[in-house]
Amino acid sequence: MRILVTGLGTFWGSRLAQQLEQIDGVESIVGLDTHEPRLPLERTEFVRADSNYSILERIVRATQVDTILHTHLIVDSTEISGRALHEINVIGTMNLLAAAGAAGSPVRKLIVKSSTLMYGSNYKDPYFFRETMPRTRPPRTRVERSLLDAAAFVRDFAIDNPHMTVTKLRFSNVLGDDINTTFSNALRLPIVPEIFGYDPRLQFTHEDDVTGALLHATLQDVPGIYNIAGDGAMPWSEVCTIVGKRRVALPPVLTNWAAEPLRMLRVVELPPEVLSMLRYGRGVDNSPFKRAGFRYQYSTAGTVDAFARGLRLERAVGDKNPAYKYERDVETFFRHSPAVLRGDA
Repeated sequence: MRILVTGLGTFWGSRLAQQLEQIDGVESIVGLDTHEPRLPLERTEFVRADSNYSILERIVRATQVDTILHTHLIVDSTEISGRALHEINVIGTMNLLAAAGAAGSPVRKLIVKSSTLMYGSNYKDPYFFRETMPRTRPPRTRVERSLLDAAAFVRDFAIDNPHMTVTKLRFSNVLGDDINTTFSNALRLPIVPEIFGYDPRLQFTHEDDVTGALLHATLQDVPGIYNIAGDGAMPWSEVCTIVGKRRVALPPVLTNWAAEPLRMLRVVELPPEVLSMLRYGRGVDNSPFKRAGFRYQYSTAGTVDAFARGLRLERAVGDKNPAYKYERDVETFFRHSPAVLRGDA
């Protein structure tokens, strides 16, 4: 396999490339991003490219990649501005699909990492969303609109290219020792926010199952759209209890305004889509991807418990992992220098 990974500078892109390097059947890995990889990589070639991937068609043609892993859809609206979010999620996806579907393209498989955020969260929602179900209300936030626009392009691309295996994975809220998300940041606070009068039902996916699901879609042919979430769901109050945190209630009216001081003080930023989750929750059906052969390592309860154990360990011994900084000259030395012993060394 010859694989191209978009978003190599993100947590998911770097971790996925690191996992792919351990697979014998992967001949070549090329990673694109505006930022350097976050993890040390040995075989992956890093290409610095703009966030809308305008150069992607040339790279696909030059490297003859047969598989594209699109990990660079932004699902956390606190990361960047609305304009940059649209450029990455919508324009970047359009350029990626144009490169993958160009005449003579070697690409035969496309995997897109997305989010169950596409379903929204409100009082009209079903108990569990299946992949075929639409949102019950129109999107109200930029990140939701951009994800829906990108999904429409991917859907049309799959219809127009039946010879290609197109897989779209929608991940629920993620927790883990190494990843920072809005929910993990909130659960690290001394007192965790909730909305008065609401105790929503939530699902979580462990970070290891995220990379596991992406690798499964890469190594197996599983065309279609799949929800990825740990088995079961938990009330927010129970999540906080397991993590060992007290809760502070935000008012049920003017909640966005009440959460603003938390953002201004840089305590935690709770965007509107997350506040909707803390009010109404969300559940998705994860059975189709299990029928496609994937096995979860963690349930929702197991994910929360593992996160809680990681927090306790972090408080006891601290974070010992030094931050990795990509340096091209150093990486080139380790990859190509005859002074570096290969094989058993």
